[in-house]
Amino acid sequence: MCTFYLKSFNPKDEISKPHFFILNKGNNSGKPLLNPCPNCFTIQFQTESDKEQVYWLLFCLWQSKTFYPYLRGSVIPFVILRDVKSCLNENLKRADNNPTKFQIMVDSFQAINKVENQLKQNLKAIDKAKKLILYSFLV
Repeated sequence: MCTFYLKSFNPKDEISKPHFFILNKGNNSGKPLLNPCPNCFTIQFQTESDKEQVYWLLFCLWQSKTFYPYLRGSVIPFVILRDVKSCLNENLKRADNNPTKFQIMVDSFQAINKVENQLKQNLKAIDKAKKLILYSFLV
């Protein structure tokens, strides 16, 4: 099982180990981020492979809205560090107990994410085409 160090993000801290960030406020709480934002946690690892494993596990948990029951707050929902850590530890144990099933899940999510990103790019291109058609009509 991989070891990690999870704490609140502080822009003054220097991070030298493999790391990523976890959004902790809003309905997207639990979303893994490559770049920090004011409302996030920092998670650090000893190795790059541990980082990749936990990143994709967290991505799958976020996509399946696993953190939704942990949301607190009435105006701006948020998750606390303890809940993220316990949820992550619980699901890392599951991943370690069944690594092949976990890898199949990660591969599936990566493939679906790739298709989703391609569809988003296609929708942006369609939107641009619509605007071009409208602009050519107005000119």
